[in-house]
Amino acid sequence: MILKGDKVVFSKAYGLADLQTKEKITAQTLFNTGSISKTFVSNTILALALENKLSLNDSLTKYFTDFKNPEISNKVRIHHLLTHTSGLPDNRWLLLDSVFLLTAKDEENFAPIKQNDSLLFEPGSRFEYSNPAFNGLALIIEKVTGKKWQEVVKEKILNPAGMTNTVITDGPFPERGVSHAYLKTHQGFIEKDYGEEPTFAAAGNGGVWSSTEELMKYELAIRKAAFLNQEVINQSRTVKEYQNWAGNEKPFIGYSWFIGKTEDGAKMIYHTGTQGGFYGDFVSIPEKGIIYIMLCNIPTPQEEKRNEVLRLLNEFNWLE
Repeated sequence: MILKGDKVVFSKAYGLADLQTKEKITAQTLFNTGSISKTFVSNTILALALENKLSLNDSLTKYFTDFKNPEISNKVRIHHLLTHTSGLPDNRWLLLDSVFLLTAKDEENFAPIKQNDSLLFEPGSRFEYSNPAFNGLALIIEKVTGKKWQEVVKEKILNPAGMTNTVITDGPFPERGVSHAYLKTHQGFIEKDYGEEPTFAAAGNGGVWSSTEELMKYELAIRKAAFLNQEVINQSRTVKEYQNWAGNEKPFIGYSWFIGKTEDGAKMIYHTGTQGGFYGDFVSIPEKGIIYIMLCNIPTPQEEKRNEVLRLLNEFNWLE
């Protein structure tokens, strides 16, 4: 789906949502959005900060008193989790087996992180993509509100955006109304989603199920400041430059959002999602009025497709 201004200029669905039932994919079909989910967690954290229920500068010690090395939890702040710059090693695969991880939710996925003796680097000095960081952020939402974090996201984000069909995993896989994901093998297609992939139950990093139609509503709600004020939105979509940055590349991330540029220099805000056989891409180019959403239930080269879409949009003057 592609939107220019307030008008959908292209929307098309291809293929099947379920190979057994032969249900066809539509613009309303729910896909697991993978890491695009992180932006919902991030925006909920920002909404709570606006209400003075937490500060982005809070240390993890304020919310987790059981870190094996308190020096670590004292150093890492909420904003480090939001920008993937915490330095916390992802040691889950060393301490948890794949069978356990099939059912491990946010608490179980974040527990090994608290057992680390040291950091990979000083917080803020480098980028290291972290799924457990967003499991931790989801738990912080629960500690601050006393509610399931999925309920808080619905209250703060989904309802104001009018996303009435979007759901968030909380343990059990949605039994109806969602697509299944597949991998293609020499023997044919095999299912690769909730029952076969040990990351789905931990929902803070990838638990949002949505459609192209609903994700359009999400971006339009952001642009209209429906659940965050414009100042906070601008902050979340501005590259965070830490004074102690020592990475080989220049900083390129805001509060969960990746920030880039189109070929002609327009600011591009985006996030991809990959989980099991689900692949997605969420791209916003505000100054051009462009929103581009792609959701798939088979592995798909997101950036390659995005670049071709942007090339075509430019060719037909939609980026003017």
